[in-house]
Amino acid sequence: MHPERLPVVVAGGGPAGFMAAIVAAEAGVQGVHLLEATPEPLSKVRISGGGRCNVTHACWDPRELVAHYPRGSRALRGPFSRFAAGDALAWFDDHGLELVEEPDGRLFPRSNRSSSVVDTLRRAAEQAGVTLHTGLALQAAAPAAQGFALELRGQTHPLTSGQLVLATGSHPSGRRLAGALGHSLVSPVPSLFTLALAAEPLLALAGVAVDPVGLILELPDGGSQRQQGPVLITHWGLSGPATLRLTAFAARQLHTSRYRARLRVDWSGGRSQADLEQLFQQARSTQARRLLASARPWPELSRRLWQHLLHRSGVEPERRWADLTREQQRHLISALRDSVYAISGRGPFGEEFVTAGGVPLGEVNLATMESRRQPGLFLAGELLDVDGITGGFNFQHCWTSGWIAGQALALQLSES
Repeated sequence: MHPERLPVVVAGGGPAGFMAAIVAAEAGVQGVHLLEATPEPLSKVRISGGGRCNVTHACWDPRELVAHYPRGSRALRGPFSRFAAGDALAWFDDHGLELVEEPDGRLFPRSNRSSSVVDTLRRAAEQAGVTLHTGLALQAAAPAAQGFALELRGQTHPLTSGQLVLATGSHPSGRRLAGALGHSLVSPVPSLFTLALAAEPLLALAGVAVDPVGLILELPDGGSQRQQGPVLITHWGLSGPATLRLTAFAARQLHTSRYRARLRVDWSGGRSQADLEQLFQQARSTQARRLLASARPWPELSRRLWQHLLHRSGVEPERRWADLTREQQRHLISALRDSVYAISGRGPFGEEFVTAGGVPLGEVNLATMESRRQPGLFLAGELLDVDGITGGFNFQHCWTSGWIAGQALALQLSES
């Protein structure tokens, strides 16, 4: 960059930053500069969803959409009433990317490749006239006459911008910049992570997936969280959508308890005591001569999980159904409906790389994404204290906040 004053600088080449830059430029703003600290922009988009990129979720009503955000749900009603999942679907379609809905509501590019999303955003930015700078990080920003004085990594000459968008994701540099510009910060903690179990025979079942499973997380402070859905048993503990949703809603409580808690698991798919007693009675009649180890009470129950629950309940796998005692049946039904496990920590990685925390939403005008502390400063994406559960919801907040910021700063410039 040459020494100059730039109309708009967007710091952060992720989904929120690209959306803000593209929308502003398409609205007629000249001289939008997008800074990405790494050599490769949109890296989180590229690796998300196992390389497929879950762009958003087919949740069309903003009132229902906000329920998928552990932090920020009530405040997001306004932004989502302006740009929600249906609007994101239409926006990408207008820019040449068709999204396809899967049975669980997740929306992926028809190509099934995240590179299609990256290519669409980069092409849209180029066509709109956005200038992309890679390997160039915003080091410092301070209020100046009619804008901001900026310091860029590796640059020594002065640079100013009229408007500044911070869309730096969860990187500490963005929180530092926001703090220097007058914002307070909610300390970040991990969200959307797997759970590690203390030494537990269940871990020998790594690879077994069960759906649906009921989870109740009991925390040391007396609080609890509930979720139901698919669970994957791993060699360290539990993963899968229900586990990730549970940890998202309990992120701060788990952090406070140092990731120690009790987990009650309903492996029965929500069946009642009476339902299970009836299934056991049917098995006694129709499978009387068969061994418990080889004959499950219902066919969809994982064979490996059933055998684990037999051992957990102290029931010999070689016992025949006809010989199952009432006391043994009671223990098995209890294990199916209410097995208790000790949580010993987080799994080895956060599957969606999401954090809870950032700039408090009360310090941002959510109708424009402009800072209430610093005029001309806009904030978007994961830098804000907003996080969603797995399923495309975190990307949706990035598209929404970036779109609103781009529209607002374009309107602000047109009126100046």
